[in-house]
Amino acid sequence: MELAPAAAAAGVGLIACDMIASTNSEALAYARAGERGPLWITARAQTAGRGRRGRAWVSEPGNLFATLLLTDPGPPEHAAQLSFVAALAVHDALVALAPAVRPRLAFKWPNDVLCDGAKLAGILIEAEGTQPLVAAVGIGVNCRHHPAQTDFPATDLAAAGAAVTAEALFAELSLAMVRRLREWEAGFASIRADWLRRALGGDLQVRLGARELAGRFETLDESGRLMLRLPDGRLEAIAAGEVFPIAPSATAMGP
Repeated sequence: MELAPAAAAAGVGLIACDMIASTNSEALAYARAGERGPLWITARAQTAGRGRRGRAWVSEPGNLFATLLLTDPGPPEHAAQLSFVAALAVHDALVALAPAVRPRLAFKWPNDVLCDGAKLAGILIEAEGTQPLVAAVGIGVNCRHHPAQTDFPATDLAAAGAAVTAEALFAELSLAMVRRLREWEAGFASIRADWLRRALGGDLQVRLGARELAGRFETLDESGRLMLRLPDGRLEAIAAGEVFPIAPSATAMGP
């Protein structure tokens, strides 16, 4: 793996590994040892990759596994917004290398990138401390392989007809993240607006632990919470949960 020259010039570092347990775990271990970043940790394969809620993330060689370590990227209460920043950076990188997939891409709140309605990429934000805040922005993209028999359908770039290597995608992603983080520094408003233009809308089922809600995607609030319009007309603000489309669709809300 190699950084885009402009990302390296911006002071971003890289540690490229062959096989490790988890790029997020490795990044946080570096942070505990005093590393402040911005630093990418990449791996060709992971032995203990994980997604949200501790789920295993299938980590076959040929896919992209990368984590960006950041120190004090923003106020601790805004750390969850990094999911939207990272999703846009993944979208930017994919469109730069495979422009034909652009109309097939959509975002599923809070941290998935879909292609044709199936999961193509996932994002896992793990944060530690508050003074300073350390954030590990984990990004996994299915370039050549995808898992079967998952709760939500999955796909990969090769299956979508896009011959994009993990190496090429990472280089483009490293530059896209620099640009999107700079945009975020000016506030969440433009990140929110860009994300919403590509959001999976329609009727959704939201799992909140033992509780489930059904409603229509309304918007994101100014902090990034999902605003769900319930059947009785009330709006429910959701800070964390699992989203499933009731009527599956890969159509984003805007161009």
